[in-house]
Amino acid sequence: MYGTDKPDLRIPIQMVDVSEIFKESGFDAFRTTVDKGGVVRAIPVASISSRPRSFFDRMVAYAQSQGSEGLAYLVWSEKKVKGPLVKFLTEPQLDALSKSCRVREGDVVFFICNTKKEAERISGALRVRLGEELEMAEKGSYRFCWIVDYPMYEYNEEQKATVFSHNPFSMPQGGVEALDKQDPLDILAYQYDIVCNGVELSSGAIRNHSPEIMYRAFEIGGYTRQEVDTQFSAMIQAFRYGAPPHGGIAPGLDRIIMLLADEPSIREVVAFPMNSHAQDLMMNAPREVEEKQLKELHLRVLPGIKSR
Repeated sequence: MYGTDKPDLRIPIQMVDVSEIFKESGFDAFRTTVDKGGVVRAIPVASISSRPRSFFDRMVAYAQSQGSEGLAYLVWSEKKVKGPLVKFLTEPQLDALSKSCRVREGDVVFFICNTKKEAERISGALRVRLGEELEMAEKGSYRFCWIVDYPMYEYNEEQKATVFSHNPFSMPQGGVEALDKQDPLDILAYQYDIVCNGVELSSGAIRNHSPEIMYRAFEIGGYTRQEVDTQFSAMIQAFRYGAPPHGGIAPGLDRIIMLLADEPSIREVVAFPMNSHAQDLMMNAPREVEEKQLKELHLRVLPGIKSR
């Protein structure tokens, strides 16, 4: 509905998946993408059909700046539906769109078609931009929500492999049985965030405290048993001694202060913020480490060793 895992609920816009409608449509660009596994996201916005052409041009340009090839839209006006897409849709398909998006006269529905991941990213950004342009966000309010049931794994296109999605040390829902029997991409984790006004304020999880479950979870993520023992030795050893089930959550105080101070960026409430290159110019960090400092910490640098 929001295209992001940190939605700004002050904006009264919810997106709708209309892939099935366009799968049977005469619009080749959308139908072909859906046939290949892509999706179509509809973004219905109430009572904006009278907006000038320049407004719609700005929205198209913004969508393109986010990586979309374009931005299609339909206008419900004077009991008629207008827009370039109309000629590719039958009356039943237009009725289905109207019901799915709950449109009324004067409403406009924007459409983003892409792979699922890209469609969510682009439409989510466009939803926020629409809220800003139309000044739709509720003023002087804090809209909180819990985000739960994160996916345990995701597919990495570059590595062509299944990798951890968020926190690899969280407990998979269903335990070993889910890890053994379910498609990894369908497994959910006991992870949770608190979000307010589009900002992640706190993040947490129930810890995976079982060695058996941890070995299996990391095996799916591409780690051998030996790698788990080597890279996470302190944690796996603690679990063998019988660490009890436990979990927690970590609040971001700087982000909370940012919202309370009504500042647009966390940089405004941090004493010495880093620049875009992750450099702290006040402390001149990071900088070269002296050999003496490495020896004090019993560290050495080995050339040619790449991290995972």
